[in-house]
Amino acid sequence: MQIPEIPNLIHYAIPIFIATVIIEIILTVKVKLEDYEFKDAGTSILMGLGNVAVSLFTKSIMLGLFYLIYNGFHFFTIPFAWWSWILILFAEDFVYYWNHRIAHESRLFWASHVVHHSSKKYNLSTALRQTWTGSFYTFIFWIPLVLIGFHPIMVLVQMSISLLYQYWIHTELITKMPKWFEAIFNTPSHHRVHHATNPQYLDRNHAGIFIIWDKIFGTFEPEVEKPVYGLVKNIETYNPIKIAFIEWNSMFKDFFTSKTTFLNKFKYLIKPPGWKHDNTGVLSKDLRKKWEENN
Repeated sequence: MQIPEIPNLIHYAIPIFIATVIIEIILTVKVKLEDYEFKDAGTSILMGLGNVAVSLFTKSIMLGLFYLIYNGFHFFTIPFAWWSWILILFAEDFVYYWNHRIAHESRLFWASHVVHHSSKKYNLSTALRQTWTGSFYTFIFWIPLVLIGFHPIMVLVQMSISLLYQYWIHTELITKMPKWFEAIFNTPSHHRVHHATNPQYLDRNHAGIFIIWDKIFGTFEPEVEKPVYGLVKNIETYNPIKIAFIEWNSMFKDFFTSKTTFLNKFKYLIKPPGWKHDNTGVLSKDLRKKWEENN
C-alpha cells in the first residue's frame, strides 16, 4: 500500500493559533467582557510549546510502536481511500471519548489531563494548555484502531485533526451554534460545561468532535447556568513546571505515604481523583449527587 506524505498538522497550525489568540484578546477588550488574564494565557502558551517539544520525541515512539503492531498483526487492511477517512473520523472520535472520560475517572490519567483544566479562565489560550506527560502513555487507547487495520499514519493524522477541531471551541465569544450543529458536534457551549466546576457540570461532555457519544453514554449536560472554570481545588500558580507535575507528586505521595494496605495504595493510582482510602476524600460524583438532591 502506497503511503502518502502527510505534514505535521499541529506545527503548521501554530501561526493560526497565535493569530487567533491575538484576535480574541482584541475582541474580548472591544466587547468589554471580563479582563483578559495575560499571566494565565502566558502560562497556557508556555505549556503548549512544551507539549509540542515533548511530542517531537513521544510521537516518534508512538508511531514506531503503532508500526510494530500494524506490521505484526492487523485484522483488515484499510486503504487510504475517501471512505476510510470518514470511517476513522468516527472511530478515532469514539476512542477519544473513552480516553477523555477515563482521564476524569482514573487518577493515573487525570495526573496528566489535570493540566488542561487548571486554568480559571476560558479562552483560546486555554486550548494550548496541554500536558507534558500524557503523550508518553495515553496513546495506548488508540492501539485498537491499528489492530483493526487503520494505518498508523491515518491514526496519527486523525488524532491531529481532532486536536485542531477542539481548538476553536475554547472560547466564550461564541454563545451557541445553530441547533442542528449543537445536536451533533462538540461546540463552545458544550465544552464550556466540560471545563466548569459547577456540580451539575462535573465530568460531563467528554466529546472530541461529536457530542453524540456523550448523549449515547449518558454524560451529556447542556449549558444552563454560567460556568465557573477551573478545578474543584484550584492550583494557585502560574508556574508551568508546577502545573505539569503537581498531581503526579500528590498521587505518588498518597501512594507511598498512606498507611494502608498495598491494595489501597494501588487504588490511589486507578481510582477517581479525590478518592481516599479512609473515605475522607471528595469525589466529583458525590458533589453532583448532592446537587441533584437539592435541585
